[in-house]
Amino acid sequence: MLFSMEKKIKPFYPFRFCPLCGTRLEKKVVEGKEHLYCPKCEMVIWENPVPVVACVVLNEKNEILLVKRGVPPAEGMWALPSGYMEIGEQPEETAKRELREETGLEGEVKDIIGIYGQSSTKYRWIISIGYRLNVTGGKLRAGDDAADAKFFPIDKIPEIPFSTHRKMIEKIRSQISRE
Repeated sequence: MLFSMEKKIKPFYPFRFCPLCGTRLEKKVVEGKEHLYCPKCEMVIWENPVPVVACVVLNEKNEILLVKRGVPPAEGMWALPSGYMEIGEQPEETAKRELREETGLEGEVKDIIGIYGQSSTKYRWIISIGYRLNVTGGKLRAGDDAADAKFFPIDKIPEIPFSTHRKMIEKIRSQISRE
């Protein structure tokens, strides 16, 4: 479980022109940090983290549900069912949607595991919200961007590429050992 997709965060400026007025952007220190800034309409290009939701599901044997990623990053590696929140979607709704899309299972949110930050190769920084879910229906199958989905004994899981997922798994493992 030592593998990590994380890299040192470097400044990232995907824009050259203001998305509102088309003026060439400049760099400017705003609130103590360098940001892109439009000198014409005075728009600051803020870089904010992208919210992700991850699902922890245990079966009656306390095995943990993982999906084999079918897309980058970490394609071919095992991770928690997870995905990006959509506009207008509550985090709990995202958890249920991602569980259904990636595993075929329906679920209900039992509780929140934690909220963690992690660097991202695509979005620079993500905020990952972990929920524990109970299965309420459906049939286990790989779906959406998952190449496989199955339960693993929690003490025999494969290498997990995302630090946020590893933290969630460790927290659940700790809770199970106290039960």
